[in-house]
Amino acid sequence: MPPPPSAASPDHPHERLAGSIERVTFHSEQSGFCVLRVKVRGQRDLVTVVGTAASVSPGECIETQGQWVNDRQHGLQFRADQLQIVPPATLEGIEKYLGSGMVKGIGPHFARTLVQAFGEAVFDVIETTPDRLEELPGIGRTRRARISAAWAEQKVIREIMVFLQSHGVGTARAVRIYKTYGEAAILTVSENPYRLALDIWGIGFKTADTIAQNLGIPRDSLLRARAGVRHALQVHAEQGHCAAAPEQLLGMATKLLDIPPPIIEQGIVDEEHEENLVREEALIYLTPLQRAEQSCAVHLRRLLRGPLPWGRIAVARALPWVEAQTGLTLAPSQRAAIATLLESKVAVLTGGPGVGKTTLVNSLLRILRAKGVSVLLAAPTGRAAKRLSETTGCEAKTIHRLLEFDPSAYRFKRDADTPLDAELLVLDEASMLDTVLMNQLLRALPDAAALLIVGDVDQLPSVGPGAVLADLIASGVVPTVRLTEIFRQALSSQIIVNAHRINRGEVPRAPAKGETSDFYLIEAADAEDLAAKLTAAVTQRIPLRFGFDPVEDIQVLTPMNRGALGVQAINLELQQRLNPSAQPRVQRFGTTYAPGDKVLQRVNNYDKEVFNGDIGRIRTIDPEQSLVRVDVDGRLVEYDFSELDELSLAYAASIHKAQGSEYPVVVIPLAMQHYQLLERNLLYTGVTRGKQLVVLIAEPKALRIAVGRQQAKQRITRLAERLREGWSSEACAPG
Repeated sequence: MPPPPSAASPDHPHERLAGSIERVTFHSEQSGFCVLRVKVRGQRDLVTVVGTAASVSPGECIETQGQWVNDRQHGLQFRADQLQIVPPATLEGIEKYLGSGMVKGIGPHFARTLVQAFGEAVFDVIETTPDRLEELPGIGRTRRARISAAWAEQKVIREIMVFLQSHGVGTARAVRIYKTYGEAAILTVSENPYRLALDIWGIGFKTADTIAQNLGIPRDSLLRARAGVRHALQVHAEQGHCAAAPEQLLGMATKLLDIPPPIIEQGIVDEEHEENLVREEALIYLTPLQRAEQSCAVHLRRLLRGPLPWGRIAVARALPWVEAQTGLTLAPSQRAAIATLLESKVAVLTGGPGVGKTTLVNSLLRILRAKGVSVLLAAPTGRAAKRLSETTGCEAKTIHRLLEFDPSAYRFKRDADTPLDAELLVLDEASMLDTVLMNQLLRALPDAAALLIVGDVDQLPSVGPGAVLADLIASGVVPTVRLTEIFRQALSSQIIVNAHRINRGEVPRAPAKGETSDFYLIEAADAEDLAAKLTAAVTQRIPLRFGFDPVEDIQVLTPMNRGALGVQAINLELQQRLNPSAQPRVQRFGTTYAPGDKVLQRVNNYDKEVFNGDIGRIRTIDPEQSLVRVDVDGRLVEYDFSELDELSLAYAASIHKAQGSEYPVVVIPLAMQHYQLLERNLLYTGVTRGKQLVVLIAEPKALRIAVGRQQAKQRITRLAERLREGWSSEACAPG
């Protein structure tokens, strides 16, 4: 990246310079810093201009004040202290401007058609008489409306960009701000800039605080204190906690805001008064989290009451019948487990890989379907739902699809008033379930329904707040079956054997030299050696020896996002090795994307029905429409260029993001630079994501630490207590 402009020198007098932008060599959407190649009237060669602008496009004209500098590295350039963008004045400039992709629906070809038809009046035609566009061949009402809307949107977005940059903030999120607040964006942000941190994904408290300071909001204002308290609690929730102790919240907010504690305490009181926070049992909750946790307990107790939907089943006859149907002989532990589940209206089934959870669920479903019981199957993610469908032979849906989420109204159509039509719901991969989503699901189950919750409690807990599966087991209220016996056929898989070794705190075993296995352990001397072995394994050794596709089949899972062996660095290296020359390419938010790239969804997007952790492949990039089309499990999902911050490259992903997914091949690097995150459940979760092959490339010391460390912080939740309290009071109630 070119260096930022240096301070003005008294030896170089200030001058004015004007011209048209021929090429944007570099532009940072965050800082606005740009390097432009400009055609200046009277000069034969293009001039390099460096400065700062919220948004720049080829064809636009600039008027600048600055000075000429002979840069040692980059040669003669004009460094602009002031850089103003004005609409292009020449037909050539107008065509280049319209064809730059800035306005969706107008590419280079159509830009030429527009300029030939309307000349210098083209801007007025688009803005004031857009119906005239339909006079041109290939322009119908739909395309005309799209161009008009894109033109109007672009004008407002540019105003937002200029506003943000005038207050010292990058402009990369301007489109998202516009889509959230519409034409009232600048007024809304001016009145309370802290709303940005709550309403706009990708904008944090610090950005909102910068705008607030520039707008003159005092650092010790109650508005800032209240926003800071809520933000501190939100960050705490992102770490998995449902609540914080008052003194803990005060400490977090004081560190964040650097203002006297009494002002923060008053901010907490005001937020409670406005019902944004709830104080309960010496804890402070964000109100939606408190209500969701409380509601989970109420609905679980509601479901636990009442008769079984299938009545009483003679287990002694059902077990031999299902063995005859499946051709399998159930182990004593499995027979006892089925008996428990058939007698429980709500139950938890947990255990690691190879212990027979799938066999148990399929046997149970056969028995109940033979009795005419209506069953629904669900999982938190699309990949988990797809796998559940494959293992049961029955349709399974994501929870959002099951509950018929309506993105336009931002609500679930299935709820207490319109419940699901089922006598049994089987919920898989329950370790991923956070408190809020679990509440939405429980609300939609009718009183008469039964619920079977399946998951591996030893995996990482949910990304969202809460520890639902662990809390249900810890409560002692929900009947729980924990399978521990590894069955003979599973013992042939070293992935499964080593996963259980890790879970017991033992270092996994590498196969003997020359032995074929589905689990390999490769030692690395240091981080540099590890990086080289990782790249070779993914791009050469595994594809050549086992025939796996390096993009479709192999998934690198690493503990951290940053660092030389983090997600970002590995992605850049593998993209350069595996997809170096695909075109066209688009760069947004610091990442370059190309057709063929593997990408990961970073945030739930209910409009597109793609969710945090979903992985897809870029099929096409359309610069004219500013669209990227991504194949996610066979479905094409469209992203505007302004939405690409929702995606990241996915040749490598964090182990946290891989929850609920399985991949043919998993490659895991473990290094001492991952020290802070080296824990047993993290490694265990990563290893259990591999179906056919797992390759662990590790510094020996890092591996020993990961296997030996089991210090995951206890999440602050009260779900288990709420279940116990409510159950004991109901059990003691008369009648």
